[in-house]
Amino acid sequence: MTELENWPHLFVPGNDDGPIALTLHGTGGNEHEVSTLAQVLMPGAPIVSPRGRVTEGGMNRWFRRLGEGIFDVDDVIVRAGELAEFIGLATAQYGLSGRPIVALGFSNGANIATATALLHPSVLNRAVSLSGMYPFGEQDPVGDATGVSFFLANGTHDPMAPLASVTRLETVAGSHGATVERLVRPGGHGITQEDVASATQWLESLA
Repeated sequence: MTELENWPHLFVPGNDDGPIALTLHGTGGNEHEVSTLAQVLMPGAPIVSPRGRVTEGGMNRWFRRLGEGIFDVDDVIVRAGELAEFIGLATAQYGLSGRPIVALGFSNGANIATATALLHPSVLNRAVSLSGMYPFGEQDPVGDATGVSFFLANGTHDPMAPLASVTRLETVAGSHGATVERLVRPGGHGITQEDVASATQWLESLA
């Protein structure tokens, strides 16, 4: 069997042209969790929604962590490479090769989205990060990220994704050539109507 067949995922067909939605769930979620959000943010787009292949306490995740908010950066880098490979396999399998891709990630899914775009911009260069943070700890393994664009939405009182870490993501991404639009709203960890409205406007600006 191919690697794609070994990787649990959801595919929802959509328009014959235009961008593809790559949806990436948070800790404890699955391939169905954020796929419904894609129908709101990118109506009509094909949806490719893989499941994170790391488990922690029985919960699905995208990469290992050493503690709350402390990521295993080496594993982040490896898993971002695996996700980039998945994207190539899935787009070929479903006849979507060559079409632009936008990652829609929540929490841990947002972290793997930004990591993959920063490390593999030729595969993925657009991402909506909802309640995400900087995925590389104290390291900066990023190369040329020119052409990468992020929308970052975070709450002011989110203990799981502190604003200082989000600011580091914005700074590091920008220093390597990426463009970042950022929403800082009241509240904590989650997805709000303000996040959805602002992300929709950002996606429309890309089009």
